[in-house]
Amino acid sequence: MASLLHPSQTSNPYNLKPGEVSSGTTIMAVPFKGGVVLGADSRVSTGTYVANRASDKIAQLTENIFCCRSGSAADTQALTDYVKFYLQQWEVESGRPATVKVAAHLMRKICYQNKDNLSAGVIVAGWDPVSKGQVYNIPLGGTCIEMKCAIGGSGSTYIYGLTDALYKENMGKQETLDFVKKSISHAMARDGSSGGIIRTCVVTEDGVEREYIPGNKLPYGP
Repeated sequence: MASLLHPSQTSNPYNLKPGEVSSGTTIMAVPFKGGVVLGADSRVSTGTYVANRASDKIAQLTENIFCCRSGSAADTQALTDYVKFYLQQWEVESGRPATVKVAAHLMRKICYQNKDNLSAGVIVAGWDPVSKGQVYNIPLGGTCIEMKCAIGGSGSTYIYGLTDALYKENMGKQETLDFVKKSISHAMARDGSSGGIIRTCVVTEDGVEREYIPGNKLPYGP
């Protein structure tokens, strides 16, 4: 069947600039009673070519605040670098640690003011003494929404039903971690732009725990 799209759209569906790579991806973050769990796959693709099979899409903004990146790898890396720098300045000037809400709205401000030039969808999540574990979803365009379960990237469209069915309020740390791993592994099985390994990050008052699940041990299945 002939495509109804312009040739440039079929070869470059994300309208990327020459040489730019897409982290067509699956990202996810879920808060629990004592903190928050972030997760992401690791595939970075250039069209049908996998440019990096083991990238880290969970960027650290402060000691207890992290960001999951999706969209253009270049745009999201630049965004997280800017926000990390501004948050360091804010902490020095205010004399106290930045909150997750401050980080999310700073990210939202930069995304919204440059929405015509950026291809970036991010999830900002972390723990702070004021509001404990929080998750903010910032999709394309610069909207900022606090959510109890945030998913994003090209793989997220395959798992809305799964996350709605499995999500429960007041889950514990291990249950939330298992929920994130299972959801991302199912997205990776269906989405051609998601793959590689799963990286997770658990942020609590006690610190940060990073983990990865290799591709041959993904918790895929019923």
